[in-house]
Amino acid sequence: MQERIAEIRAQYAELTAQLGDPDIASDPKAYREIITTQKRLEPIARLAEEQESLLEQKEEAELLVSDDDPELVEMAKLELETITERLASLAEELQLALLPRNPDDDRNCLLEIRAGTGGDEASLFAGDLFRMYQRLVDRTDGWRMEVVSSSEGTAGGFKEIIGRITGTEAFGQLKWEAGTHRVQRVPKTESQGRIHTSACTVAVLPEVEESDFDINMSDVRIDVFRASGPGGQSVNTTDSAVRLTHEPTGVIVICQDEKSQHKNKAKALSVLRARLYEADQARKHAEQAADRKAMVGSGDRSEKIRTYNYPQDRVTDHRISLTVHNLPGILDGEVGKIQEALIKEHQARLLAAQAQQ
Repeated sequence: MQERIAEIRAQYAELTAQLGDPDIASDPKAYREIITTQKRLEPIARLAEEQESLLEQKEEAELLVSDDDPELVEMAKLELETITERLASLAEELQLALLPRNPDDDRNCLLEIRAGTGGDEASLFAGDLFRMYQRLVDRTDGWRMEVVSSSEGTAGGFKEIIGRITGTEAFGQLKWEAGTHRVQRVPKTESQGRIHTSACTVAVLPEVEESDFDINMSDVRIDVFRASGPGGQSVNTTDSAVRLTHEPTGVIVICQDEKSQHKNKAKALSVLRARLYEADQARKHAEQAADRKAMVGSGDRSEKIRTYNYPQDRVTDHRISLTVHNLPGILDGEVGKIQEALIKEHQARLLAAQAQQ
């Protein structure tokens, strides 16, 4: 591990020096790649620097323990105890920091929520999930969300809604939300008080820059049409809605929320690029990632990563068998406890895999 840390520190120092090179500073793509890599290595370099400093302090304290001055010896012992505790903590932090990391974790992301089984109740639940994530974004410093595309349900909520989330490690933090979310509650329209089960699918895709993943526009069919639904007087009178069809794969993206055809096309291209990029990554890393359909499932009640049970005031994440009895808080954006538990479980698996190598 120490050899790897030394290599990372050397690489970090080299990248820092390169940022001062005028040739690199004048090349936006090269500069961005160096900044991204440097930021990824910085936590490890800082932890290693602290570790090196503490080891030096430990040696000095160990020498003082043998001093003739009892008061100095007592101070040295206390300092040595503090240093030893921090070094043990640093070793754990470095071990976690050195775990394999998804290079897309630092990216912004696209959050797609679709109503699955359950009719109107599923659409209403999709609306609840969207508000939950909106509140999570509002609670997170530096994060913002904008709606890219939406299709409202007949009784409220959404048949489908796509949001773009920007901020530090947006994809890395939210990727754990991908899958089928199931709700158990009594619908407002249920006169007998019976509990119904509905489901929604959530997909989380890393946002991809045009320079990182190129789309051959000759493979994309572009159709424009008049938008439907609410949005102002001009929505239904101009051909502002855009439908993109990637003919080799059959992927279709529709955007109609903006009054401008140009803005709808730009948003649709962003979503299309993210979907194609993810599918491409899945092909390259089949053992680490599944394609988009496998990630979200079919939306059936039986395929679930999480259940929101209203009568019992509980949320259960089935991947790690974690149950939280704070449904209103979770729906108000307090999803952090569940996400932290998922991350720790993931880290534990990676550490176990490393130990077996």
